[in-house]
Amino acid sequence: MPSTATVGHQEPPRALDQLNLLIARNERESAQIALRPKISWACGGAVGHVQVHCRDFVSVSGDRWAIELLSVSLRRVVPILGVPDALVPVSMPTCQVSLLPGETSALWLSVHVPSSQTPGVYEGEMTFSAAKADAEFFVDEGEKLELRKMVETVAAKMDDTRQNPMELLEEVRQDLRHLLDHPALAHNGKMEIDEESLSLKLKISITVWDFVLPVTPTLPAVFGVSETVIEDRFNVEHGSSDWYNALDRHYQWLLQFRISPYFCRWGDNMRILAYTCPWPADHVKAEEYYSDPRLAAYAVPYAPVLSNSNAVKDLVTREIEILSTKEHWRKSYFYLWDEPLSSDQYDFIRTMSEEIRSIAPNTRILTTYYSGPSDVQYPPGSFEAFIKVPSFLRPHTQIFCTSEWVLGGREDLVKEIVAELQPDQREEWWTYVCMGPSDPHPNWHLGMRGTQQRGVLWRVWKEGGSGFLYWGTNCYEKSLCPAAEIRFRRGLPPGDGVLFYPGEVFTPGSSEPVSSVRLERVLSGLQDLEYLNLYASCFGKPASVALLEKCGVYLGPERYTQDHAAIDAMRTEIYCSCRSSS
Repeated sequence: MPSTATVGHQEPPRALDQLNLLIARNERESAQIALRPKISWACGGAVGHVQVHCRDFVSVSGDRWAIELLSVSLRRVVPILGVPDALVPVSMPTCQVSLLPGETSALWLSVHVPSSQTPGVYEGEMTFSAAKADAEFFVDEGEKLELRKMVETVAAKMDDTRQNPMELLEEVRQDLRHLLDHPALAHNGKMEIDEESLSLKLKISITVWDFVLPVTPTLPAVFGVSETVIEDRFNVEHGSSDWYNALDRHYQWLLQFRISPYFCRWGDNMRILAYTCPWPADHVKAEEYYSDPRLAAYAVPYAPVLSNSNAVKDLVTREIEILSTKEHWRKSYFYLWDEPLSSDQYDFIRTMSEEIRSIAPNTRILTTYYSGPSDVQYPPGSFEAFIKVPSFLRPHTQIFCTSEWVLGGREDLVKEIVAELQPDQREEWWTYVCMGPSDPHPNWHLGMRGTQQRGVLWRVWKEGGSGFLYWGTNCYEKSLCPAAEIRFRRGLPPGDGVLFYPGEVFTPGSSEPVSSVRLERVLSGLQDLEYLNLYASCFGKPASVALLEKCGVYLGPERYTQDHAAIDAMRTEIYCSCRSSS
């Protein structure tokens, strides 16, 4: 099934077809595999356990693509609030999954093609077999290590005297349940099974073509990561070695999604401390961060938003003086205030901008907004006040980042917004989504359709924005335990501000974040943009927009495909038209 499908527990069985994927180099394409049991072959709560094995892929010319290169991954799709969303990794090339009676389970298959992969058609297969009860019980070294870590985690919690006893008891109970669900401890019953009747093979054909997605994304997509959530949930002290390790782990993990992460801490009245690198500019790690070609844009910290001491100002001056001499400075921006609403707040932005620009005149300041100042001559909330924001903030803002919610379904308003900008003064137009827009417009709320979530980036590209911002990826309710249940923040649509989950929620001892289905669709949307840009480079932007509409993929915020076949048709057309030109 396609990656845009929502595979629920009651998804009906379908015919087993060959899986065909078209993938450019340096691209990750995904699909879903739905499993539903017809008979039971075990006792207890599960109808049985299925062993999944993936073979290496081989091209017609004999080129081998080994699974061990980690270019193929498999993850369990786990519901969040009843909606399939969390993608929990399973081992490859062989793993074991449990099936429940009367329920459909989904696996998320992802294939990443390295830039160096030889183009061609690669054939492979995945085998799904019922685990035999009388088979020799075998636990490999990786499973032993995982089990040991899980037990050690439980033991460490029991020794923690700081926690509330009742909360500790509940956490340990959840950990033990995770432990008992581990495949290595599964009881398969004593039923004899027929291997042939309970074994299926899924043929997979992958067409790798010669187009290479650029390492640096064409569209800067900057996504926020709350440092305070990391500090609270993982019990790390700000500035400690564990704190740096935790932030670095999240940063490195998020880069695979073609986004440019920034860490953030909120101050008074929507002031924001945003920074991409937690280390100072003269630290060796700073150059590693800022010069990473996968980073399309980076936020420079402006600490006076939280503390206005002379020492802090001197630190900021030193930071800017170092970074502004680097070639990657062109990717930098300052994000000082989120959604200013009054003239006083606009004045604060002007003051901070003047201080920064006195050190580096070629600085870019980013300001998000969904309205104009409420206390100016325009009627409060009027669209005219919103349109005139550049005149209020010029020259103290270069990146004018507007809410898609304001546009509603009217793409024609984009022309009015862009007409107010001065490109010769390096002014840019970016967009963002936050809370709104709501259904049927594209957004990343939990429960929205797959194409609706993937369509957020189609909208950005068609409207002509030169960048995109998303306010948060890990903004759950506060918790002091990594394995605590995920709770979305009150007052926000489910899933808003949350695109990944702590690994320990699903696997005790795991420090790697768990992606959401929605974050994978962010990646797919950003990759679609590279396809469209390739087509535009060959035939022009109007032709690329016409293709997007002709295939029925995206015509507007209320008119986009609900059928994945339209996406495949567009990608295939670009492949057929541009493969000799790329």
